[in-house]
Formats: sequence, C-alpha cells, structure tokens
Amino acid sequence: PCLAHKASHEGVVAAETIAGLHPHGLNRARIPGCTYSHPQVASIGLTESAAAARGAIRVGKFPLLANGKAVAINDADGLIKTVFDANTGELLGAHMVGPGVTEMIQGFAVAIGLETTEAELMNTVFPHPTLSESMHEAVLAAYDRTINF
Repeated sequence: PCLAHKASHEGVVAAETIAGLHPHGLNRARIPGCTYSHPQVASIGLTESAAAARGAIRVGKFPLLANGKAVAINDADGLIKTVFDANTGELLGAHMVGPGVTEMIQGFAVAIGLETTEAELMNTVFPHPTLSESMHEAVLAAYDRTINF
C-alpha cells in the first residue's frame, strides 16, 4: 500500500542499511492500512476470506452502537472485526470502521506482530469507558463471550 507510515519505515530501513546497521526489515503483512475519512477505516493482517482460504478461522464482530463511549459522543456508526486461527488462536487480521479507528489499529498491529493469541487478548484489561473497549469485545465475540452485545 502507498502509505506515509510505510514509506517512513522504509526510509529508516534504507538509512540503517547504508549506515551498516542491521535493520529489522519490513513485514508488509504487519503494516496497518488507514483511511482518514468519516467514518475512519483501518485494517491489518488477513481479511476474513484470505484467512479462511488458509484454514479454519473464528471471526468476531462488535458494532460500535453497543459501545457506551461511541454512543456518548454521538458517533456510533461502525464495526470492529477480528479474525483468528481456529486451531492456534493467533490473531490473523483486524478490520475497523468508525471513530478513532486509525488510532486504535496500532493495538492490533502490536498484537499481530507479537503473534498474540485470543487468550492473551481476552485477558487484557481495556479502560472503560473507551472506544478501544470495542476491540476487546470483538475478540470476545469470536469466542461467543461478549459482555456488552
């Protein structure tokens, strides 16, 4: 994708290479895509269909209409979706539409980079009331354990 954050990272890798350092490289699958519109759109990793083509998956969806903060700020149009490997529990992808998602996607970027599982994400405490709670709910939804929906 043609993204400023991708280009910036590529510049760092190039500069470190020229300087004789050993840069960690760039994994294109771990670059979040962001559309700065209204509503905002953000995603990282595999889509549901791409993940399903590789094997069994679990998908969680959480509508922002069920998030108290989104309702309170009168901006509850949106959805958070998570895609997990059904066998290992590894987070394979996350897709988001709604307020603040271009900021929140980084949480899923770190999770994918660390090969985080659903159990680790389920046991993460998200602050309340926040939009980011929707990320947690989308994880829980993949395993039929939602709290607020």
